[in-house]
Amino acid sequence: MTSAVAGAGRPVPAARRALLCIGASTGGIAVLDRILPALPADCPPVLVVQHILDNFIDGLVRRLDGLCAARVRVAADGAAIERGTIYIAPGDGRHLVVDATGSHCHLVEGPPVKGHRPSVDALFLSVAAVPRPVAAALLTGMGSDGAEGLRAIRRAGGLTIAQDAESCTVYGMPRAAVELGAVARVLPPDRIAAALLEVGASPGRQAAG
Repeated sequence: MTSAVAGAGRPVPAARRALLCIGASTGGIAVLDRILPALPADCPPVLVVQHILDNFIDGLVRRLDGLCAARVRVAADGAAIERGTIYIAPGDGRHLVVDATGSHCHLVEGPPVKGHRPSVDALFLSVAAVPRPVAAALLTGMGSDGAEGLRAIRRAGGLTIAQDAESCTVYGMPRAAVELGAVARVLPPDRIAAALLEVGASPGRQAAG
């Protein structure tokens, strides 16, 4: 359950290298309020795309930072991805993605994906390609943004989660992911944080079941 050698020849446990990501739209803020405060202060880094107008981002981040044990920050272009930090995509018309190693955030120009910018699919597809243990959750929202990216993460060996229909404000994005075969687990909000933290517990990237 260790990664490639890092530093002075010491293996890094997979759980220390894990990367978590979350996508949400309509009704997602209330669900993030339940998931993110349940993560410990030293949690793996978390990348979040919530479809929201840019002028609401700073207030959302300040409030979540007050609720969470981990730090909550607006993702910045080139920012190092660190444990104990939750990165929220800005709503300024750029997509939040990660670099090829999953060690830095990037904010990139580009057309809307599934009608959204930032797009959950843009984030998830970039995360699917990194050599780190990955877990991703797709929450309540209209449309299908995030479904294809979640499928890519599952195919790459990551753990994929969809919010259950009963707790969704709009059962659109999770439903699209389920229908694509992208989802390993369907869970209510109160069980999602613990499931995300299982990443890195199994050899390889992560058990899919």
